[in-house]
Amino acid sequence: MGKKGDETRRMIREKAAGLFAQRGFKNVTMNDICQVTGLSRGGLYRHYDSTKQIFSEIVDELMQAQDNELSEKMKAELPATQILDEILERYRQEMMDGEASLSVAIYEYYSGSATDDRENLLSKQYEYSVEMWSAFISYGIKRGEFKETDARELIDILLFAYQGVRMYSTIMPLDEQIPVRIIHHVKKILTM
Repeated sequence: MGKKGDETRRMIREKAAGLFAQRGFKNVTMNDICQVTGLSRGGLYRHYDSTKQIFSEIVDELMQAQDNELSEKMKAELPATQILDEILERYRQEMMDGEASLSVAIYEYYSGSATDDRENLLSKQYEYSVEMWSAFISYGIKRGEFKETDARELIDILLFAYQGVRMYSTIMPLDEQIPVRIIHHVKKILTM
């Protein structure tokens, strides 16, 4: 596919991500995506076969972007505490932004897959996050900025608290101190 086709696919994913965040995965159709993108059905189907294919690429892209950001910062040898502060501040903002959250859509997407697919997809996403965070925590420990800790335990607390708060923020108002307390706890475990 050429540059124009790549740009069109990127635009489709961006517009569709907004719909998925607003409505969840199950309530978005290819017709909805046609309307928000201004593409005809034929134009959309030239690039994607289904909402599942679009959403899968959105999730993969988000994971890759986070991994790339973290890898680049570690390659640049930025202080681990600075990287942690930046990531956790973004997490704090995302936890309170229920309208921009894909958490419900992610839950619907994975819960609607066939059992084998769901287990493979969820496990893949979880393990990818664990690898990324493990590498980062090791980086901070090697630099002498993080305490020795049970990385897997901390990663589970962070990932599941983050996703849980994001999901709850889509269905009810939350006290702004909830993400602050989670972030404080993560910092307390990690930093000297």
